[in-house]
Amino acid sequence: MAIDWTRIVKKYKGQWVALKDDQRTVIAHSDTLKSVLEKAEKKGFPNPLVTQMPDPNVSFVGQWL
Repeated sequence: MAIDWTRIVKKYKGQWVALKDDQRTVIAHSDTLKSVLEKAEKKGFPNPLVTQMPDPNVSFVGQWL
């Protein structure tokens, strides 16, 4: 079953987010990966699911290899 992250993406766009195992509950958020991992560990979650929420206002310019 797919998990709807619409609310999380809107609230934390462009930020790194640490989630509980349910993949719905935000443990911590930050602009940097290092910071979000430190915050999650301080809250007792040493290995959370971590992802960066997309920011629709940021463009990606790259090259496919």
